[in-house]
Formats: sequence, structure tokens, C-alpha cells
Amino acid sequence: MSQVKVVTIGLGYIGLPTSALIANNNISVHGVDINQNVVDIINSGKIHIVEPSLDLAVSKAVHEGFLKADTKPVVADTYLIVVPTPFKAKNEPDISFVLAATKSILPFLKVGDLYIIESTSPIGTTEKMLHFIYNERPELRDKIHIAYCPERVLPGNVMYELVHNDRVIGGVDEASTQKAIAFYSQFVKGELHPTNARTAEMCKLVENSSRDVQIAFANELSLICAKADINVWDLIQLANKHPRVNILQPGCGVGGHCIAVDPYFIVADYPMESKIIASAREINNYKSFWCAEQVKTAKLEFQLKEGRKASVAIMGLAFKPNIDDLRESPAKYIAQKVMQDAQDEQYYIVEPNIEDHHVFKITNYKEAIEKADIVVFLVSHNEFKNLEISKDKVVLDFCGVMNTNQVL
Repeated sequence: MSQVKVVTIGLGYIGLPTSALIANNNISVHGVDINQNVVDIINSGKIHIVEPSLDLAVSKAVHEGFLKADTKPVVADTYLIVVPTPFKAKNEPDISFVLAATKSILPFLKVGDLYIIESTSPIGTTEKMLHFIYNERPELRDKIHIAYCPERVLPGNVMYELVHNDRVIGGVDEASTQKAIAFYSQFVKGELHPTNARTAEMCKLVENSSRDVQIAFANELSLICAKADINVWDLIQLANKHPRVNILQPGCGVGGHCIAVDPYFIVADYPMESKIIASAREINNYKSFWCAEQVKTAKLEFQLKEGRKASVAIMGLAFKPNIDDLRESPAKYIAQKVMQDAQDEQYYIVEPNIEDHHVFKITNYKEAIEKADIVVFLVSHNEFKNLEISKDKVVLDFCGVMNTNQVL
């Protein structure tokens, strides 16, 4: 491997695709992850997550010598922080992973280096890391470049969007902004929009909060329509015929490490000002609880009618269609909630994008459809579309997949 130019801290759903993309542009990348198993898999030219085209990109980068994974960082010119930002109690953001990643590269930083945070972060995080670095390494004060550049990619299309999506790049000063723009221009074809670090941090949070609010409107409509005996899917399709209306599709909640999480970064710091954002979070969380209660009601009604307990197929665990990512998944929450009061009834848990799970026994979707009395669609995976479902089965469709299914 030639001299390392870039160190990425974090080789997950964003860190690994980013590392592979940079490496595929003949830039030497040293990827860091605390999980030795992940490191070994990547160094063998394989991947530990499901993402189209990522396997080819990683294999090429590793075998051509431009990408190496390790559990510890090394000296480089650019350092990307791409680690999770989880939550403490009461939905308060936790930047300890960002701090730990920064600590790990602290001994390697030198004059002229570029340090970029890509992790979703509360407003002011980049400035906090700046003060931390300068307090620990005062000789570097105003002699390195520090910036924030959030990702804005869609799981399932990450490799394309990393290249073609516009990026917002905010430095702690103009020189840092320009240095970061020069870095991303090596592999990003989308437009690079300069700003300051605080605005870039807020931009990421606002983008996902906006989507959360829009989804909450659709989910609230679905709750109203359920009481009003109106098909919400037909309603939205008709309403969207208006030239200035574009209502999103409802689902069983909101998941993933972005839309279901990022609004809390704003609400935690600005609770009095973020009324709509906070309400949207409550609505989308409630929708998952409501779905679980609907399944429990269907089970009880089946037992009273048939004189036996129903077998139940839970169709989907991922947080969105056609991926293996279960982070913050409302479908997973619903499955757990439904099975909390399980007795001796049979459950078939289906997730076609994973082979096994440490909690759920995974069943093939065709077997589940055939054997279950109650079929619960939580995620609109491609495999679930255009299925032939017998009329004698109870079907609960919380994701609109029955729009394409044929009931016999």
C-alpha cells in the first residue's frame, strides 16, 4: 500500500462506502474500526453489510492496495470521523464516540492536516472538537484545518449518491472550508456548497427533521383514515393529483439512524422552539405502538372467532425496503412488542435481507405466507410485492404493499 493519505474512523454503513469510494480514486485509505471481525472481513476484500455495488468497490480497493482496514489509526493527511452518535437517557445526543475517535488520532495530527467530522452531530460539536484538539495539542492551534461535512445518502443507493449528491461543507474558518472542498472534489461530482461548521451541522439535522415532519403528516392521516373507514393509500393518491400537494406514504413508523434520530438533536438543545419537530417524533413513534396494538387485537379476534390461537407472520424487520439495516427499525419494535405477550402461538419472522438474527428465528417469506393465519406487512420489500395470498388469511398492511398484491 502506498503512503496513506486518508484515515477514516468508522467502517459502518457510511464509513466503509466512503472509504471504498476514495480508494477507488487511487487515494490510499486506512480504515479504522474497533471490531476486529469487521477489519478481517474487509481486508479479505469482502463486506459485512448489505449495500448494492459496495462489494465490488471494496474488493477492487483492497486488491489494488488502496484500502486497508485496521483497529488503530496511522499518520495521514486527512482524517474523517464517521462514527455513530447514539443517545443517552431522555433522547440527549451522545458525542462520546466522536470524542473517542478524535482522541485516537490526536497523536498523529500534524501541521497542515485536514480533520473532518461526517457523523451526525449536535450544533457546536465541531467547535468542541476544535477546542479539545487545541487544548491537547496547543502547538497545532490555527495550523490544521477543521470542518464538518454531513452525508446525505439513501441506503440501497449509497455508492451512487456519495458521488452525485451535492454536499454541504462547513469549516471553522474559510481556509478549512476551502481545504475540505478541495478534498471532496477529488471524488464527488455533485456541487459542493461552502458554509460554516454550525450551519452545516444544522443543515443535516434540518433535512431529516423536515422529512420526519412530512412522514408524521402521512402517518397521522393513516390513523384518522383507519377510524373513518377510508383507504389512506387511495386518499393520498387522489390528494396528490393537486399540482401543489405531495403527501408522502405512511408506514409503521420511522426508523434508521437519521430520520428517527436527528430531530432529537434539535429538540434536546431547543425544546421550547421545536414544537412541530417534537410532535412529529411523537406521532411517528406512536404509529409503531398503534400497529403493534392492531396486531394484538387481530390475534384476539381470530381466537374468539376460530376457537384457537392464530399463527402470525411478521413481514419485514428492516427500517426501510430492500436493505438489511435494522437500526431504530419500527418493524423490529413492533415484532418485539407483539411477541412480549406471546404464549404458545406460532410466529414466523421474515426478513429476506438477513440470514439470521440474535433474537428472532428468520423464516422464508413464502413459508410464512403459506403457514400463517395472520399476515402483517411492516416493510414493503420487493419480495412481498405481487404475492398471491389466500382470502382466508387475515392481512394487516401497514406499508401499502397490498397495492400490488393479489388477494385470491
